[in-house]
Amino acid sequence: MSGAARVPSPQAAFGVARSFTGRRWHLAEVNDSAVQALARDANISPTLARLLLARGVEAADVSDYLNPTLRRFLPEPLTLKDMDKAIARVARAVEQGERVAVWGDYDVDGSTSAALLHEFFSALGMPPRVYIPDRLTEGYGPNTAGLLTLKEEGTGLVITVDCGAGSAGPLADARHAGLDVVVLDHHAVETPPPAVAHVNPNQPGDESGLGFVCAAGITFLFAVALNRALRQAGFYERKGLKEPALLAYADFVGLATVCDVVPLRGVNRAFVRTGLLNMNRLDRPGLSALSKVVKIAPPFTPYHLGFLFGPRINAGGRIGRSSLGVELLTSAAPAAEELALNLDVHNRERQALEKQILDEAVAMTASQANAPFIFAAQDGWHPGVVGIVAGRLKDRYGKPAFVAGFEGGYGRGSARSIPGIDIGAMIRAARDAKLIESGGGHAMAGGFGLSPAQVDGFYRFLEAQFAQSGEALAAMAELELDSIVSPAGATVALIDEIEKAGPYGAGNSEPLIVVPDVLVVFADPVGDNHVRLRLQGGDGARLDAIAFRVADMALGKALLESRGKRIHVAGRLRADEWQGQRRVQLQLEDAAPAGA
Repeated sequence: MSGAARVPSPQAAFGVARSFTGRRWHLAEVNDSAVQALARDANISPTLARLLLARGVEAADVSDYLNPTLRRFLPEPLTLKDMDKAIARVARAVEQGERVAVWGDYDVDGSTSAALLHEFFSALGMPPRVYIPDRLTEGYGPNTAGLLTLKEEGTGLVITVDCGAGSAGPLADARHAGLDVVVLDHHAVETPPPAVAHVNPNQPGDESGLGFVCAAGITFLFAVALNRALRQAGFYERKGLKEPALLAYADFVGLATVCDVVPLRGVNRAFVRTGLLNMNRLDRPGLSALSKVVKIAPPFTPYHLGFLFGPRINAGGRIGRSSLGVELLTSAAPAAEELALNLDVHNRERQALEKQILDEAVAMTASQANAPFIFAAQDGWHPGVVGIVAGRLKDRYGKPAFVAGFEGGYGRGSARSIPGIDIGAMIRAARDAKLIESGGGHAMAGGFGLSPAQVDGFYRFLEAQFAQSGEALAAMAELELDSIVSPAGATVALIDEIEKAGPYGAGNSEPLIVVPDVLVVFADPVGDNHVRLRLQGGDGARLDAIAFRVADMALGKALLESRGKRIHVAGRLRADEWQGQRRVQLQLEDAAPAGA
């Protein structure tokens, strides 16, 4: 971004020093002359130019930013440490027809990574054995019993995806038994596991700069490099095989990139953009079946991936059979249709469990309002749901949350964080200090295992860690706003303009729009704890709005008490389809009294 484009805003926007959620509002002020110059030079609208400047996009980068392609952004796979070793070992297995197994995780990133390799090796005429461990009985990552079972079945090579980096013990046992393992992972570790190759941008010595890419992205790069090596060796010509169409796997990577909440920058934006184009064709039976179950149709958006497809693919690992997600992604119709229905049922079961545990956790953490993080642990809480509950608590309180469920004298927990606080590093430090039994993760999400006797020590350790995180926590009390619009100006055309700067997600948040000084004509609770509103501008134009899951919170109560009053609102514009027409709705995130 040009240094003259954005102007600091020292004062609270619209005088909102403390909103209904307790936040201070700041509006991104962009130099008008810079906006006009970028709009002219890049041949885009002033609205889009203002948004790009506020996001720090330079004029020279506008074309690539608005049209991110894999051809432009895909990095050289061999820049990843150990990629050459991984390719050499796996290419040998392919040439010799060795039996290969893929060990995945049960979440979306792990399921899509395993599905990608299943599709790739199947195209080579050697479909792999896919092993997804049971969350309750086996836990996360490779375990010795499972690896030895694969060895007994005749497997000569195991490729782990989205796991394995922290599994030194089981991988050492596999090596001792004569089983080779290649690890494709992205979880940060300080010590490499005893594998034939450890491909992981978040390991010591890796200089690829790809630490922001999810496991499915690393797996895609592996497939690119392996495909190239096989082509150069004449494998396809000798076998009379057609090369796999690697771009067809971009839907796996785009889905994982959104659901694993990794930053949407560089190649990740290209993965999501290309993946969405693939999904829109509904070529993959599993995703086509899932779209029918949830009653949505193309064009899909990151919202559909993160909130409709992702939770259902995850549901098997959380509530049902852990392999259901990868089975859905690799099955043909009509099996895919039955799997989609089963996953939807499991997702509803998960939602019911989540609500019960969330209610209990909220009551339990009421006394932690002034603490820098949220911590909740309880006997009987399902380990497949604690991660979602941690995310809900993080959103509710605006600070990191740790949630654990205990059963049989052992607890499995998950944590979710905010920008600027690396909870994965905290959990690994606690593990290395023997304060918990196991743990790992990345900056925004992590998992841990502990005994009841370790809870107090782990909590005190977190208190000490968070004492050093004041700056990041203070930033959560600020709400950064992108632009201003009136109810009359909130049009479908404006939404289409905003969409051009997508895809949106972690690291490229959807623009937060202010609609100032509007009259609350209508406000009422609706659905599952939501608040629906109708807002009216000074010219009589109206705008519908909804605030999700806030009816019992300070924001929801304040909105309901604002009937007939004037307020400022902030949120994200959405285009709803209704009876063949697109209507605008504001998904409200915050509000404050007008004239505050």
